[in-house]
Amino acid sequence: MRGRRFIYLGLCAGVAMALWTSGGCSAVSPDQLAPGADGGGGGATSATTAGTGTGGSPTSTSSGNDFGEGGAPIDEPDELDRDGDGFTVEEGDCNDEDTNVNPGALEVAITEPDDTGLVPEPADEDCDGEIDNVLPTCDRNIAPADFDAIHGAHAVDLCAKASPGDRRWGVLSAEYVRGDGSIADPTPAVGVLDSFGPNVHPQGGARMLVLSTGRARIAHWPGACNMSSCTNYGPGEAPPGFPQDNPDCPPSSDINDDIGLELVIRTPTNATGYEFAFKFYTFEYPEFVCDHFNDQFLALATPAPPGSLNGNLSFDSLGNPVSVNIGFFDVCEGCDLGPDELEGTGFGLWDDAGATSWLRTQAPVKGGEELKLRFMIFDTGDEALDSTAIVDGFKWVANGGTVAVETTPVEDPQ
Repeated sequence: MRGRRFIYLGLCAGVAMALWTSGGCSAVSPDQLAPGADGGGGGATSATTAGTGTGGSPTSTSSGNDFGEGGAPIDEPDELDRDGDGFTVEEGDCNDEDTNVNPGALEVAITEPDDTGLVPEPADEDCDGEIDNVLPTCDRNIAPADFDAIHGAHAVDLCAKASPGDRRWGVLSAEYVRGDGSIADPTPAVGVLDSFGPNVHPQGGARMLVLSTGRARIAHWPGACNMSSCTNYGPGEAPPGFPQDNPDCPPSSDINDDIGLELVIRTPTNATGYEFAFKFYTFEYPEFVCDHFNDQFLALATPAPPGSLNGNLSFDSLGNPVSVNIGFFDVCEGCDLGPDELEGTGFGLWDDAGATSWLRTQAPVKGGEELKLRFMIFDTGDEALDSTAIVDGFKWVANGGTVAVETTPVEDPQ
């Protein structure tokens, strides 16, 4: 056995929320990132944006008319899509000269001056008739053992819901799945928790999604494993291309107790990327470092963006997957961050264990497309020595810049 500060606004069914946030990543600074659009504060689904229209001009309202000789207005039919954002005035576009403004866009607020030294006037990016509208978070009243996948989306701060025909952004579907994509039966391998021990708290909203190869519970809670190894589903089938190979530490091809949350999301039309935070815990540390038993956490995106590894978004700068071998493994006795974030979790209580600090992955996305995103964890090689992943703080990036696939430590963990 073995930076700058913005108020970030998100939408819940087309309504926005406000958040303060700071910190950041190397490729896209945190002032460009915003909480997910959940229906409200505390980090529900949201995004950040520079708040500029086509050509970099500040977002503003428009009459929708051109002007002919002598300044006389020339009316154009409402069915024209003048800014090419996919929406006409007839379809609800309230500013058909700005691609950042339409019913499928993400609402934001700009609090810093532009190049002229002025703060742009607030705009109604989502064309719902309100500016900088705010709602509460959507994950406050979810039970720890809840197995409704849409509540799992809420727990990671994705709260806006979309329908196939409405063309608005949000979650189109949510399912708990096995590694082969089949629907998972209810299991204590999934949890929605407001903390993971006394020292680990949400990165957004009120709760976090917890996925485990054992039990997604805190030590001594109802349903907790209360030992280092518990099994749920037994043998499974990994997604194609996984477990992710590490040439220096090749894993076993066998997986067990695989569980994931799979979301289909229509992205905001003004989004250029997204980010989420996660932590990884395992009882395999330190005995099984660089062994074929190394459990893995995946964040799989379809379509796979440039820079991903078979669609996987989360890995370190050397390409090591999220396992005991990842370069960010720094929570343990004798590690850089010490063992405080193990306290009360059960890790380190029944056997040696370790964890990463909060990490943040970012990835590019095409605005208005359908994105399939699967967060998944599995035992590798056998069913022993469980691992757990926490996912939270989903945010959209809507600044119009380039976003690269990258995982970095959260600079100021909450």
